[in-house]
Amino acid sequence: MLPIDAAAHSSRWRRRHPVDKAVLGMGLTFCAVGLPPWPGGPLVAAATLALLLGPAGVEPRRLWRAFRVPLGFCVTGALPLLFAVGGGDGWVSLAPDGPRHAAELLLRTSAASLGVLLFAFTTPVSDVLPRLVRAGVPAPVVDVALVMYRITFLLLDSMQQVREAQAARLGHTTRAATWRSLAGLGATVFVRAFDRAGRMQAGLAGRGYDGTLRVLLPTARVSGRFLAATAALLAGLVALTLVLERFVA
Repeated sequence: MLPIDAAAHSSRWRRRHPVDKAVLGMGLTFCAVGLPPWPGGPLVAAATLALLLGPAGVEPRRLWRAFRVPLGFCVTGALPLLFAVGGGDGWVSLAPDGPRHAAELLLRTSAASLGVLLFAFTTPVSDVLPRLVRAGVPAPVVDVALVMYRITFLLLDSMQQVREAQAARLGHTTRAATWRSLAGLGATVFVRAFDRAGRMQAGLAGRGYDGTLRVLLPTARVSGRFLAATAALLAGLVALTLVLERFVA
């Protein structure tokens, strides 16, 4: 199991309805994108971090490990705004407003990424997919997504076992050996994927599969208090951003 999935299953908000957490996470994401980047971005990021590390109970180390990947994309996307191509200053030159635009983009995207991680760290995928049928998503599409989600962890476990076996047999001592081991790893996982898919199909057929996977979901109800608190938080962030913008502009 991936660390973010393990954190979602052990989250303090695990028993809350996914709608509650989706409204909160997506609301914070939309605020990060729609509000002025300064001071909206830092305010939204601070509020999201407080929720993640406080009520949600996410470990700081796990949060950083998950956040550094989208943060790298945010930085990579902001760097090109520092430069201008063509013009009178040469083929490549520093853009006049490049640092400001890059900082604004970085603030918005990093804060929005934290909003998405809030939902990911508190809501397992297995809680969301079965409920999509009630939202109008065709049941076969949800079934395929559920099967792919579950078999992914089996394949990741197989990859780990093969890599450990290759390392024990000195399969990574040289560059040529590493490439051979990598090719063998891909071939082995490919064969195991087909084998597990065939066994899964045979098992479902033996259990009378009729086109719908029936799974048990934890009992949860949409909380009116939680949604009201979410609305108050989002409204407070919007109001505070608009007020502070007048003083920092």
